[in-house]
Amino acid sequence: MRNAVLRTLALLLATSCSGPCGGEPGEGEGEGEGEGEGEGEGEGEGEGEGEGEGEGEGEGEGEGEGEVPQLGGCPVFTADDAWNTDISGAPVSAEWTGKLVAAYDDTLLHPDFGNFGAEHYGIPINIVAAGTSPVPISYDLYGGESDPGPVVLPDVDEVRIEGTDDPRDCSGDCHIISVAQGSCQLFEGWACRFDDGDGYVCANGARFDLRARSQGQRPEGWTSADAAGLSILAGLVRYDEAAAGAIRHAIRFTLPCTQDHYVRPASHQAVPNACDPDDPDAPPMGLRVRLRADFDLTGFSPIPRAFLEAMQRYGMVLADNGGAFFFQSEDDPRWTDDLDELKDVPANAFEALEPGTFYQ
Repeated sequence: MRNAVLRTLALLLATSCSGPCGGEPGEGEGEGEGEGEGEGEGEGEGEGEGEGEGEGEGEGEGEGEGEVPQLGGCPVFTADDAWNTDISGAPVSAEWTGKLVAAYDDTLLHPDFGNFGAEHYGIPINIVAAGTSPVPISYDLYGGESDPGPVVLPDVDEVRIEGTDDPRDCSGDCHIISVAQGSCQLFEGWACRFDDGDGYVCANGARFDLRARSQGQRPEGWTSADAAGLSILAGLVRYDEAAAGAIRHAIRFTLPCTQDHYVRPASHQAVPNACDPDDPDAPPMGLRVRLRADFDLTGFSPIPRAFLEAMQRYGMVLADNGGAFFFQSEDDPRWTDDLDELKDVPANAFEALEPGTFYQ
C-alpha cells in the first residue's frame, strides 16, 4: 500500500480513487447527474464536449461480429478475457452477498454518466487513426507503476480528457483513454493534462494490447488508471452497443470502501483514507456482482434493459472507490433520460460471486 503522504498527494489530484488509492467515500467517479453520493449536477469531471467516440472512424461496437466487443476496428480483449466471460451460471457467495446487502440494502443503482442540458457526463474515449506517431509522456506521481512512453495519443487540439474541455487545465480524475487503430494498443492515464513545456503528463498510466487477454498485462500489485489495476475501457459501455442491445462484457462499478486485498481479475488493492483497511466486511477490489436472474425486466425501455441483461449475463466488477453502486460508461451526447429507469434497481437485487483467492 502507498504511504499516507502519497495518498494525500493523490487526493489533491482527484476527488475519487481512480488510479492508485481512492478518494473519500461517497464521492463517486464524478460524472453523475445529480442525486446520490455527492456527484451533483455539474460537480464532477464530466463536462466533455460530447463528440461521441473521438475521431469517428470505425467506432462500431461489434454488432454481428461475434461475442467479443469491438471498438475502432479492434477487439476489446479476447473472448476468454474476464471482462467478456459469461458468468450467468457462476456460483454465488452467500457470505459476500450477505455483507453487501447488509451494507447497501437501501442503496439504488446509479448510472454515473449521461447528459444534463449542454453538459455531458461519462468517460470519453479517443480513437486515434492508424499511423499516428507516438508521443512522449511523463508521470508525476506513480511513475514506478506506470508503462513508459512514447504512446499514441491524439493531438492536443483533438484530445478529450475526462472532466474538461481544456486539456491544459483539469481537476478531478482527468482520465485519458486512447485506442490506436491498426496496432490496437490502448493507453489509459489518470490525472492527466497537457503541458506546453512537458507535453502530456499523468499521475500514472497503463498500456494494454487489445488483441490479448487483459489479465496478466499488469504486473502483480501494480495499479493502473483504475484503482484495481484493471482496464477502464473494458468495463465502459458505449452508446452504440447499448442501443444495439448487445452489451457483451462486464461493467465497472464503485463502492465507497474496499479492504486491503484484491481478487481476480484485479491486480491491485485500494483503501481510501477514511476507510478501515482491516474491515472484514469491506469487499476486495475485483469482486464481481451479478443481477439476480429472477429480477423482472418487464417495463424497462430498450437501453436500460440492455444494461440489466448485461448485468445478469456478465455482471459488474468492482474497479474503483466512489459512490455506492455507481457504474460508468462513455461520455456520449446521445444518452437520454431513460437511464433514470436504472435508478429504481435496488442494490439488494445483486448477488456477489465467489471471489476466489485473496491477494495483497
